[in-house]
Amino acid sequence: MSGLYLGLMSGTSIDGIDAVIAEFEAGRLVRLHAEHHHDYPPALRARLIELSLDQPGISMREFCTLDVEIGLSFGAAAREVISRSGIPVGAITAIGSHGQTLFHDGPQSLTLQLGDPNRIAAATGITTVADFRRIDLALGGQGAPLVPAFHHAMFADASESRCVLNLGGIANITVLPGAGIGGVIGFDTGPANGLMDEWTRVCSGLAFDAEGAFAASGSADEKLIAALLADPYFTRPAPKSTGRDYFRLDWVRSRYPQIAALRTEDVQASLAAVTARSVASAIKAAAPGAARLIVCGGGVSNTRLLRLIGDALPGVVVESSSQHGLAPEWIEATAFAWLAMRRIEGKPGNLPAVTGASRLSPLGCVVLPPR
Repeated sequence: MSGLYLGLMSGTSIDGIDAVIAEFEAGRLVRLHAEHHHDYPPALRARLIELSLDQPGISMREFCTLDVEIGLSFGAAAREVISRSGIPVGAITAIGSHGQTLFHDGPQSLTLQLGDPNRIAAATGITTVADFRRIDLALGGQGAPLVPAFHHAMFADASESRCVLNLGGIANITVLPGAGIGGVIGFDTGPANGLMDEWTRVCSGLAFDAEGAFAASGSADEKLIAALLADPYFTRPAPKSTGRDYFRLDWVRSRYPQIAALRTEDVQASLAAVTARSVASAIKAAAPGAARLIVCGGGVSNTRLLRLIGDALPGVVVESSSQHGLAPEWIEATAFAWLAMRRIEGKPGNLPAVTGASRLSPLGCVVLPPR
């Protein structure tokens, strides 16, 4: 089948909502008709970051209010990208909305995404697919990562073994050993932008380390790096997934209390090194024959981090997803447009080899707009 689908995504960096309108034909992406990044209101973003880091103190009233506010923000993002596209609302088959993750513990079958899809459907008049993760959890999986099936559809190649690396708040990889779906695996490798952003905010008040300049101004501390990489998560076998609530500054301080004696720029350099080395170690173990690493997510703009990853993977071509037809910042929103298409068509969206679920399944709940 072919059709137009709208994808909405806000990742663990919580920097706002990415929205795309994607056209698919025979299950493959034909083109993006429009893209839009919609910022959260500053107060809402600040509160979401607090909650994602497991800060205590939220009432049921605030919880419900956040669900509505996030849903309205997602609906506004959808309306804006539709306006920019010039495409009639009736031409869009469905919206795929990931929502905003506040908590994820895959091994314990726990996940929480807010952003009421009923508000999105009411705001747009378009069928909305949401709550993608919990059916995978109900089938014994970890509910994450969910993008590897889309990565396979976009980037697999019969001529070489590849990996796709998403550098969001958390880093995750998809191993693509060839054109076939068999052998595809994927998992969260550990921290990425979320931990570095948190330290940047503490030290400077800035939202992120632009191009990795803060990290580049320091020198990595090998004792700090070793203490962090000794965490059992890094050697735990897949399937595995994690969240920003685990890899946070409290985690750093608990594993290396001497952090207070280090220069702030040296800590940032060390956090960048931890991300690069944990990614490289995971790729070497899971895809030793990989010839190419296709990188997507907000971390692509961190030139320092990409250089560190490339240095840790000699012989592997490291390049942006834009060289394969899709800009890195729109990969995940497009993936949830694709997953919505799979749900509407009744086709599976998960990969049991990735999540650990007992079987394939369509993902997400369908909300029809009010008539």
